Amino acid sequence: MKLFSKMKKQEYDALLNDIKKTKLALESAYSNFENVIDPDLIDCYIYEVNAIQKRYKFLLKQAKEMDNDYSTV
Repeated sequence: MKLFSKMKKQEYDALLNDIKKTKLALESAYSNFENVIDPDLIDCYIYEVNAIQKRYKFLLKQAKEMDNDYSTV
């Protein structure tokens, strides 16, 4: 039983690490968007920001579900 719990903890820690990386990527994409003037690059960063936001939202949802699973155990 402890092995299962340890594996879940590792998954949760990896998920939190992925959330941190995604947050940094989002900040970088916002910064890049604010510093370009070429219309093609503006479009590129708009798509990038939107994609990263969706990933961030997905990861937060995963973390919330995992957190709920921990509190029921």
